[in-house]
Amino acid sequence: MRALTWHGKRDVRVETVPDPQLKEPTDVIVRVTSTGICGSDLHLYEVLGPYLDPGDILGHEPMGIVEEVGAGVSTLAPGDRVVIPFNVSCGNCFMCDQGLHSQCETTQVRERGTGASLFGYTKLYGQVPGGQAEFLRVPFGDNLPVKVPEGPPDERYVYLSDVLPTAWQAVEYAAVPPGGSLTVLGLGPIGEMAARVALHRGAGLVIGVDLVPERLARASAHGVKTLDLRNYGKELPDAIRDRTNGRGTDSVIDAVGMEAHGAPVAKAAQWITGLLPDAVAKPLMEHAGVDRLHALYTAIDVVRRGGTISLAGVYGGAADPMPMLTLFDKQIQLRMGQANVKRWVDDILPLLDDTDPLGVEGFATHTMPLADGPRAYEMFQAKEDGMIKTLLKP
Repeated sequence: MRALTWHGKRDVRVETVPDPQLKEPTDVIVRVTSTGICGSDLHLYEVLGPYLDPGDILGHEPMGIVEEVGAGVSTLAPGDRVVIPFNVSCGNCFMCDQGLHSQCETTQVRERGTGASLFGYTKLYGQVPGGQAEFLRVPFGDNLPVKVPEGPPDERYVYLSDVLPTAWQAVEYAAVPPGGSLTVLGLGPIGEMAARVALHRGAGLVIGVDLVPERLARASAHGVKTLDLRNYGKELPDAIRDRTNGRGTDSVIDAVGMEAHGAPVAKAAQWITGLLPDAVAKPLMEHAGVDRLHALYTAIDVVRRGGTISLAGVYGGAADPMPMLTLFDKQIQLRMGQANVKRWVDDILPLLDDTDPLGVEGFATHTMPLADGPRAYEMFQAKEDGMIKTLLKP
């Protein structure tokens, strides 16, 4: 099959690799029909190379058609249409029973001290082959895939793999009171969808902050009060307080994470890790503060007293001024953590009908063939051509 593989910093390639095979009776093989490029994929493209091997298959936002099922699978059959959550979760352990699928005890990567395995996301999370490929092996066939109806285009459902549940959880964790106010820092795919979800769920005021004109325009068109960071700079917190009776918003979602602007020392650390040999870069990642915490510090500044901060942006440094990797991975309150995809599917699926209140159809700015994956990564990293969200079509 053809698959998009990692080979180094800013070096991804579409190559011919062996087809996946059933390994366990509970496995299924899915023919991928759509697969997204996520903002967190750029961390692999730029920063997290020490935890990848050349040839690793990337991608964690796929959907497609079941091609083959193991002997132990009873709820799916070839021809079924499914979305694959990015958490590899068993559905039956203590953590899954708590709705914490990102902490699945069956697939936790204990040798790394991290939570559930993830598709296409480094040795830190199990080095599981990803979904930017023609075919994908999916374990836990009766519990992990989300069966969806035939008929509507893939874009109606593909965001169930990551974007929708991540945005939904960000809003849930933000605990915006009815009619209350929310600031969303970062209007990439997760931030913008979180803003849409918050307005749908009854927020009275959603302020969105970014510095990319296309992102600001899209969010504004969906009812978000946008603030261009380039115009406000250090005055941003005062601008938000001016719009909220001097208090700040009830809640803040940090949808930026370690891509935040500012913090030149941490920016340099990120850059350096991409140049060093793995044996040197890994200790730097694990024992130095490599995150740029500007967005988090901004969230702390602009939230009102007694308010809530929800972290949806990924942080990766183990020894930052706050131990962000540990806090994020263990899902310790503020509130934060990888989205527990299966926990939110039943809440979101009813919104994916023909009324499409969240505007999922048309959410992608670009649709490209898998063969153009390397160019898509390059464009996304450079924010070229107004690219906000891209779907690849194997």
